[in-house]
Amino acid sequence: MEYISNTLANLVSQSAFTTMTVGNIIMIVVACFFLYLAIAKGFEPLLLTPISFGMLLVNIYPDIMAEGGLFHYFFLLDEWSILPCLIFMGVGAMTDFGPLIANPKSFILGAAAQFGIFAAYFGAIVLGFNDKQAAAISIIGGADGPTSIFLATRLGQTSILGPIAVAAYSYMSLVPIIQPPIMRLLIPEKERKIKMSQLRTVSKLEKILFPVIVASLVSMILPTTAPLIGMMMLGNLFRECGVVRQLQETASNALMYIVVILLGTSVGATTSAEAFLNPTTLKIVVLGLIAFAFGTAAGCLVGRIMCKVTGGKINPLIGSAGVSAVPMAARVSQKVGAESDPTNFLLMHAMGPNVAGVVGTAVVAGTFMAVFGVG
Repeated sequence: MEYISNTLANLVSQSAFTTMTVGNIIMIVVACFFLYLAIAKGFEPLLLTPISFGMLLVNIYPDIMAEGGLFHYFFLLDEWSILPCLIFMGVGAMTDFGPLIANPKSFILGAAAQFGIFAAYFGAIVLGFNDKQAAAISIIGGADGPTSIFLATRLGQTSILGPIAVAAYSYMSLVPIIQPPIMRLLIPEKERKIKMSQLRTVSKLEKILFPVIVASLVSMILPTTAPLIGMMMLGNLFRECGVVRQLQETASNALMYIVVILLGTSVGATTSAEAFLNPTTLKIVVLGLIAFAFGTAAGCLVGRIMCKVTGGKINPLIGSAGVSAVPMAARVSQKVGAESDPTNFLLMHAMGPNVAGVVGTAVVAGTFMAVFGVG
């Protein structure tokens, strides 16, 4: 009997029920809510599903992130900046830069949307974060998860890497919820109905030269951006050159999905109740939301200015796509435009600012690294 009682006692003591806190329960509820959004509502399920499942697991079994635990080794790939760079290669392999090449003015809208980053930077300084922490937090405003992880690790801010990554990826996934109210508030319906002229056809030579030229110029001006921009342009070169189809397919499919699984689950697993439910994390989450909202608003307002300057040839809705959430933000521009006029097709026009925003966020990250002397 003593053996049986000891065995049962050991089983009970090793179960999660004996160690689970109220905080863990709260985070499990949040994880289930994110799963609901991903599965039932279709909010970027490729991102939100692994993130929320990692969140669920770590709050049931915290040791899964401890040294020797499964997700610990996944997360090391984040800290070493390996997964963010591979994500960028996959994004490049999947992305058509034709709309940006056909309409270079899109770079202005992509740059405008970076305003949220600087708003969050100064906000973080006001809230008591040091300059490097503020820089790492502010990049959330670009709605670019890989760049957020990359900059935080390069600036040595691994202690707040988890909250930064979760906030960045969560806001990327929640673009369809966050952006539309801001767009409807700032852009009158008359301007939302504007139909843009068809983009010119971009030649194959232009598409091949673009990644080579951008990678070379940006890397020479800001060498610290070479890992991100270089990998993105390499992936795009795979896509456009036409002679390495197998590499393009691998980078944009199998490899991309493997990296998303590793990165998503490991990022989600940083959200244990002890690490996440504290004032510092809540400040980061709020700052990220403010930054994302400011970036969206700035893109819309600059879009309205460009609309006036061009005599109504640009629909300001595409300015909101200047954040880096590819292609979610472009789809939202299309959706909001279609609400005002179902015959309006803005998706390809919005892809220009969208991919410009990816480049812009990477450039801002490189600028921060250069300012702080980080190579």
